Amino acid sequence: MAILEEPIKGVPVIKNYIGGEWVESKGELVDVVNPAKYETIAKVPISTREEIDAAVEAAQQAFPDWRRTTPLARVRCLFRLKELLEEQFEECSRIQTQEHGKTIDESRGESRRGIENVEVATGIPSLMLGYNLEDIASGIDEYLIRQPLGVFGIIGPFNFPFMIPLWSAPYAVATGNTVVVKPSSEVPLSQRKIAELVDEAGFPPGVYNLVNGGRTVVNGMLEHPDIKGIAFVGSTPTGRDVIYKRCGETGKRVIAQCGAKNYMVIMPDCNVQRTIPALMTSFFGNTGQRCLSGTVLCIVGDDAFYNRFLDDVVDTTSKIKVGYGLDESTQMGPVRDVKKKESILGYIEDGIRAGAKLRLDGRKPTNLASGYPDTCFLNPTIFEDVTPDMRIAQEEIFGPVMSVIRAKNLDEAIDMANSTSFGNGHAIFTSNGKAARQFQYNIISGNVGINVGIVAPMAFFPFSGMKDSFYGVLHTQGQEAVRFFTESKVVIQRWL
Repeated sequence: MAILEEPIKGVPVIKNYIGGEWVESKGELVDVVNPAKYETIAKVPISTREEIDAAVEAAQQAFPDWRRTTPLARVRCLFRLKELLEEQFEECSRIQTQEHGKTIDESRGESRRGIENVEVATGIPSLMLGYNLEDIASGIDEYLIRQPLGVFGIIGPFNFPFMIPLWSAPYAVATGNTVVVKPSSEVPLSQRKIAELVDEAGFPPGVYNLVNGGRTVVNGMLEHPDIKGIAFVGSTPTGRDVIYKRCGETGKRVIAQCGAKNYMVIMPDCNVQRTIPALMTSFFGNTGQRCLSGTVLCIVGDDAFYNRFLDDVVDTTSKIKVGYGLDESTQMGPVRDVKKKESILGYIEDGIRAGAKLRLDGRKPTNLASGYPDTCFLNPTIFEDVTPDMRIAQEEIFGPVMSVIRAKNLDEAIDMANSTSFGNGHAIFTSNGKAARQFQYNIISGNVGINVGIVAPMAFFPFSGMKDSFYGVLHTQGQEAVRFFTESKVVIQRWL
């Protein structure tokens, strides 16, 4: 086994960052496991209710002074944070691979997207501007001011441990709010690193807080009267039935970005040479653990095109090298943990029982790089003869499984995509502008790709979603995040 540079040494015990101090938790410690090597790399606390309450109190105490800090002074802290993130870009990326399992190139892409959100948030003196109009009536002027609300909770998922909290936190603090971030307890090391850099960047104590844990911390956020809103990314059952519901009951603002079942529609006039590499990244990048991953390959065309195209897809997929993501030659890493692997295997078995045909069986990682246990590894799997009513075509598998469906025409392909309960990131591959517009117009999806396999909006556009993929009104990133983290105050004035 090659010796690869790993930034996490030994087995550190992770602390919470509350009120500008690193605080040892009184909660139970659980293992953080590197899924490629299947070894413990850290211990993370499952923090108590008292600890989340302490973090909210620190954030609430910091809010009045931070709100009165000028926007220019606030973004200077963000500029320093961005500079530090750039300086430690490679270390941040390697931490992600070590704790999550994704390839180092995927981690570098995640780091870049996260830093871009910090960069966009530095534009808050312009992004937060209100507007005005004089003489709305005789001698009366009116204007709108955007004001921060207070403390926000940010709940991150396991699949993008570095980037996703940065979809929200920079905009929250730039607009004058304070935050409490709860990373997934499976992958807490990236957010620990960000909190260290926040501290070094000179943010005042209490503006940015980090509390590790599980349901107790989430419930503490949802129930705390001083939390004004929650930004969440995770599964649909949790987002819909817990986060969205309970925020509604307590009057909190909410962004709940949830699951997906994304169709990649292939038209016979697509550029095959460019389409297949895009599909590899879409379906098998991040080991399929993306809410924007392609999950259903819907091919439109006659038998000759279908067979030729699918043969090329299977052949290319079969050559994907699976291994430890810190090896630069690795193309796909492990899934995050054993339970997730078991869930994916269960879906594969269900597909077989339902009558789908295995064109590529990835249950045994036959091309795994030597020296690593196969505990969390899978190879890519491809199903053929899938019908839209099968579970593997309807439910989110969150793993490297491609389900192939045929459609007679584009209308049928759109109808099948729209029949799922999700609407997150569908895409079409075509050389025909009319077909592209028809797809864009009729598909029910918050993010739409035209010859793009991973429909990931840039930081200055919102990360959208429809149906069971999103609950709320405003989204993370860009101007919508600014609106989410501020209230519009309208002033109507007349001087006599």
